[in-house]
Amino acid sequence: MLMRPDRAVILAAGLGTRLKWLTRDRPKALMSVAGEPAIVHTLRHLIRHGVRHVAINLHAHGEQIRQALGDGRRFGISIRYSVEYELRDSGGGVCQAQQFLPEGANLFVLNADVVTDIDLTALWQRVSDHPSAAALALIANPPHHPQGDFALVHGKVRPPEMDTLTFSGVSLWPDALLRHQHEPCFPLTDLMHQQMESDQLYGIHHHGNWHDIGRPHDLFSLLNCSDCFRFF
Repeated sequence: MLMRPDRAVILAAGLGTRLKWLTRDRPKALMSVAGEPAIVHTLRHLIRHGVRHVAINLHAHGEQIRQALGDGRRFGISIRYSVEYELRDSGGGVCQAQQFLPEGANLFVLNADVVTDIDLTALWQRVSDHPSAAALALIANPPHHPQGDFALVHGKVRPPEMDTLTFSGVSLWPDALLRHQHEPCFPLTDLMHQQMESDQLYGIHHHGNWHDIGRPHDLFSLLNCSDCFRFF
């Protein structure tokens, strides 16, 4: 059985263009949710699931994230930063950031513009006996993405069929797979389809809280939703 992951990459290098004026002078990862930056909620969630080493990729206004979080000592974890002077897309960003982490069997990857209580331990348990496999947390299709991304059949992620689900922005990846990528810039979806074709892509269906703060409407809806803050 694989060791429980204690490492994660948070993807925070996006330009935040969908938030328009809100991210003109700051990164979307620092948008305030329930009194704290969104990325702090992500860090606390990772800590609850045993993560102790985090790498965060940075681009637009990235120095503000570094100043806000520091080296992670006040959270009881280690935070390293992977600066992208030219954007590498999600896959290239993960592979570069991974180099700042200690070696291990696998690691979590989370989008900085998602605030959620996805069970990361359950995600790991899905592949704990499959060292070459990756795992995705999937959710019911949100209004802005009604067509979905994948199907989930007996715990395996499959191409979209009649009943589809949407990728949540939370995943788990084997270290070896990431270390063998040589393209500097590519989307993480390339690896998802590669793993799916080799029958090495597992998944869980998350039914709990999930909020994408990458759009003004969704961010404002979260701020006006008192029930949403019970899991913070």
